Amino acid sequence: MQFVIPAPEQPGIPVKGATARFPVRRIFCVGRNYADHAREMGGDPTREPPFFFMKPAYALVTGDAPVPYPPGTSNLHHEVELVAAIGTAGRDIAVERALDHIWGYAVGNDLTRRDLQGAAKGKGQPWEVGKAFDHSAPVSALIPVAEAGHPAKGAIRLSVNGAVRQQGDLSDMTWNVAEVITHLSRLFELRPGDLIFTGTPAGVGAVTAGDEMVAEIEGVGRLVTRVE
Repeated sequence: MQFVIPAPEQPGIPVKGATARFPVRRIFCVGRNYADHAREMGGDPTREPPFFFMKPAYALVTGDAPVPYPPGTSNLHHEVELVAAIGTAGRDIAVERALDHIWGYAVGNDLTRRDLQGAAKGKGQPWEVGKAFDHSAPVSALIPVAEAGHPAKGAIRLSVNGAVRQQGDLSDMTWNVAEVITHLSRLFELRPGDLIFTGTPAGVGAVTAGDEMVAEIEGVGRLVTRVE
């Protein structure tokens, strides 16, 4: 196929132990999927239906590359998250079959322009300016399910300049990964290459230029991101 301008490169993330990369199609994110984080953000921690927002695939940052401090904000926040990578398409997926659609897992950092997100919330506007900006989705190398299994519990944490900010357990999710996939597949046909950021525990906070964030999930990996 020919295009009238040069076609953009296919976004992708590295795979542990492989030279080939995992192509990324879409990035879905789950909002407030840990009760303690829902409370700190002023939300309802009860088991209400999950809600979703999106980031563009071109927001990805891989290989522990640094990120520039984004324009338009004075309140950039970190959010460590388990990321599930979809390898098999599906719609209206039953919860007992949902994990079969996952190719692998990674550690993600849902960077957020919190002041812009808050302003949008206050006006009932979409969250894109707060969530979907350039370089807002650092992700570690993907670990295949064959190696990682399906982590349902395990430590999830993030430190800034060596001080722990966020710490929790994957078992603290309000909706587990299989349930998230089931809900999301009722709204979209999931396709190979889709990523799902599954929510963050409490302790989100601001970072500034020069700060180094280290995000870790037991059995999944480690992600280092420096703000420039």
